[in-house]
Amino acid sequence: MTGTEVILFSPDPCFYLPHRAPFLFIDRVLSRESGICATGEFATPVGCGYFPPLLLVESMAQLGGVAAGQRKGEGGVLAALGQVELPESIDPGGKLTIYSRVVKRFGQLVLIEGEVREADRTIARATLTIGLGGE
Repeated sequence: MTGTEVILFSPDPCFYLPHRAPFLFIDRVLSRESGICATGEFATPVGCGYFPPLLLVESMAQLGGVAAGQRKGEGGVLAALGQVELPESIDPGGKLTIYSRVVKRFGQLVLIEGEVREADRTIARATLTIGLGGE
């Protein structure tokens, strides 16, 4: 890192990603180590009746883009799914903590391990490949 580079951090996921509501499944970025890992939180919507568990994969992918990106706006696109474990259902209004960790890089492709927890219980896991892009 040169003296002119600044490590960027913002709790707003829109700082890192092009996603906006209703397609943004991270409410807040809690921590981020650029190129290594990130932690975020998401509250499942109240009043929507049913929240599809498959969207937890998207939340892990979005946070994976935040973790893998090295520059502002470099978030990624979900390219492939590996192993995925999802719950049968999710309670509306549940507060979820999302974790994404960079496992390996292959050029613009990044292998991510993701996990979603509700309280102290892991409710979802996935191995994802993210394709990084720029602004």
